[in-house]
Amino acid sequence: MLAIRLPESIETRLGQLAQETGLTKTALAREAILEHIDDLEDYFLAEARARKNRKTISLEDVERELGLAN
Repeated sequence: MLAIRLPESIETRLGQLAQETGLTKTALAREAILEHIDDLEDYFLAEARARKNRKTISLEDVERELGLAN
């Protein structure tokens, strides 16, 4: 269980989005948190690997390998 206080402007936006989508504010907040946690986990894992002097791969190399380079 988690209770958080949000600034009124965020609470208003969340309420409007909930009303427009038919989803609950709880469901929307949960989705936002999950997505952000995924990003944070990726970031901190990469940072931890870099600190351990493990081989890193540049974004350009990843994009090129995946055929995403421009």
